[in-house]
Amino acid sequence: MNKQSEIITYFRTMKDHRLDRKKKHDMLDIITITIAAVLCGADDWYEIEEFAEIRESWLKTFLTLENGIPSHDTFNRFFANLDPISFESCFAAWVNSLEGITKEQLISIDGKTIRGAKQDGKKSPVHIVSAWASENEITLGQLRVYEKSNEITAIPALLASIFLENCLVSIDAMGCQHTIADAIIDKGGDYLLAVKENQKELHQNLLDSFRFFKSDDIITDMDTGHGRVETRKCSIVQDLGHITQQNNWNKLTTLIRLESERFIKVSGKTETQTRYYISSRKENADYFQKNIRAHWGIENKLHWMLDVAFNEDQSRKRAGNAAQNFSLIRKIALNLLKSDQISKRSIKIKRKKAGWDKENLISLLKF
Repeated sequence: MNKQSEIITYFRTMKDHRLDRKKKHDMLDIITITIAAVLCGADDWYEIEEFAEIRESWLKTFLTLENGIPSHDTFNRFFANLDPISFESCFAAWVNSLEGITKEQLISIDGKTIRGAKQDGKKSPVHIVSAWASENEITLGQLRVYEKSNEITAIPALLASIFLENCLVSIDAMGCQHTIADAIIDKGGDYLLAVKENQKELHQNLLDSFRFFKSDDIITDMDTGHGRVETRKCSIVQDLGHITQQNNWNKLTTLIRLESERFIKVSGKTETQTRYYISSRKENADYFQKNIRAHWGIENKLHWMLDVAFNEDQSRKRAGNAAQNFSLIRKIALNLLKSDQISKRSIKIKRKKAGWDKENLISLLKF
């Protein structure tokens, strides 16, 4: 048995989609090379092939490579035809094996569009919904949807693959649905769902609740920096008397209002915004204020990072399932780079270091 990295062992059970007569290269060799290359800074099939050719003698110490290094076309064809559901299932199994990775923390769900993957004649580019563990800063899973509105049906399927016991799951207004709340509660978690006018009656009920009931708790904080001063006031109400369909919301306990005022120093303008949320968890205003802010870590520490450090939005992978599968490869690489607690450098520098230092790469891959 060839020595493989810890994560690679979780892909052993995946069915190889290729015909036997066309299997010139081992499936695990292709996946291992791709993960290693992306860790070291490769962003396309040509760069992955170049990485493998330069590191061929080293790769042969733990991979089969009976027919040498796969070509860029081989990498492209393999991932374009690889079943993404099976690939993502193996990824989820690996993440769920990491002890305590989601224990009693916030899990954020949000979607991201890979704009460069738009195909001619198609309505929209590839849209991926991801689950993010805020404290450990790792991706827990992903699922592709073909229209943004389909997030409603995709999110329960994504939640089904994630350990949610005692976790708080936060989702934007698109995910404020009875079925999604039920899916979270059924897996032992709690929900924190944004409410906008797409839930017109519920939104009005929240307005009435904060108009006629005294808040059970209020907290205000201020944040300065980046040329602005922002004041946030979080209020909660636990009297559900104005929620006309409260029985439809599984274990609904708390109503939340977040009022923010942002003063822009350069322009002298003040911007205000009021947002509403519902939750099945009974906590104080400070708890909800912190978790509402933490939800946006999925934008700043995952989506933004994929675009800036991994050039995802410029990706032109359009054949078959290539864009979806390569998005997962990037998330695997980002998870492995985030797991490096010794270096405090940026993700961009960590990728370069993995390319420069084989011992560092071995450490990240856990050989």
